[in-house]
Amino acid sequence: MTYKKGDRIALVHTTDSHTELKPGDEGTVHRFDANLSILSVTWDSGSTLSMLLDDGDEVRPA
Repeated sequence: MTYKKGDRIALVHTTDSHTELKPGDEGTVHRFDANLSILSVTWDSGSTLSMLLDDGDEVRPA
């Protein structure tokens, strides 16, 4: 899947055990690097955790 700046997404799963994000949390795509499968997100909670889509993180359209 491809993402563009401004897309709204929701977290399905993250492998980051240190984040306070929970499944269902929503955010706005800031940048998508298709070569590295890194999705930079500004989460509504204020977090800026990026999603590593090739390493087990998963999002869906909000």
